[in-house]
Amino acid sequence: MTPLPRRRVLLVLAAALLLAAAGVVAGVLLTRTSEPPRRALPLQRVGELALPGDSSRFDYASLDSGRGLLFIAHLGASEVIEVDVHTGHVVRTITGLPDVHGVLVVPALHRVYATATGADEMVTLDENSGAVLHRTPTGAYPDGLAYDPVRGTVWTTNESGGSETVIDAATGTVRGTVDLGGDAGNVAYDPVGGGQILVDVQSRNQLAVIDPVTLVITRRIPLPGCDHDHGLALAPDDRLAFVACDGNARLLTVDLTTRRITGTDAVGSDPDVLAYDSAAHRLYVAAESGWLTVLDSHDHRLTVSGRAHLADGAHVVAVDPTTHRSYYPVPHGSGGHPALLTYRPVP
Repeated sequence: MTPLPRRRVLLVLAAALLLAAAGVVAGVLLTRTSEPPRRALPLQRVGELALPGDSSRFDYASLDSGRGLLFIAHLGASEVIEVDVHTGHVVRTITGLPDVHGVLVVPALHRVYATATGADEMVTLDENSGAVLHRTPTGAYPDGLAYDPVRGTVWTTNESGGSETVIDAATGTVRGTVDLGGDAGNVAYDPVGGGQILVDVQSRNQLAVIDPVTLVITRRIPLPGCDHDHGLALAPDDRLAFVACDGNARLLTVDLTTRRITGTDAVGSDPDVLAYDSAAHRLYVAAESGWLTVLDSHDHRLTVSGRAHLADGAHVVAVDPTTHRSYYPVPHGSGGHPALLTYRPVP
């Protein structure tokens, strides 16, 4: 064969390298966007309520099941929308909450707590009137929330700040800060055994266990097989923690007694918000991809009972343990405007 000129050889090699790189990128994108096998959801839509505001991003939601009041963080609009799910109407919109992410209603106190991420603060609201009662400074990028009823404190995860700000639920004053040693994911209160706080340390793929009295991390539970643990929910009576890994679309079941991983399940891409129906022993995992995974807990193990695309932007879920209905705020409902979708379990 006649040898190719040097310049042509270099051009051929460069083209080959570009093609190879494109193949790798395509492979990575395919891996990131592929979804697990679809299985029909054991749910039936029973309602759709138009929500006020624009079609920007929603974040967390929290339900006072006794009064039927659902509080939805409309992050893109910097407001919280309050909905009466019993009557199916919007009660009010609470504005002035910059880039609101987390929202948590505590019915016993008639208080609602919201993380205004744009201002690095937690805001305390009156559940009855929506009035702002306190604004408390936090660490950088406050996100998830948990309530400790024994010590009367609200725990705020500062995601990029890598810490927990512990706030007095009644007065809004800061009681302390816990350095997590890495980016913070979600946080949960475990009522068993006098109470402890669990929080995802997502940049270390660990679940940190914190003593709520001394504000000291007493244990770090490693999460092998998890990439970036962000979502967290507990089944305290069964001594289980459910951890969603948004980097590799996996849900881990952690035995809180043995501190071992007892199960791993595939969920939708970029899992975000988890909601556990303690009465039905059913877990809902909502993902950024709009996929919802429903899992049932039996004998301390989860079984996938449904997995499918629910709606674009359906990465938020709240569940009512009394009616077993689940609620999903989405940017685009059937009319193209923001809406709250309501589902009930299929008999």
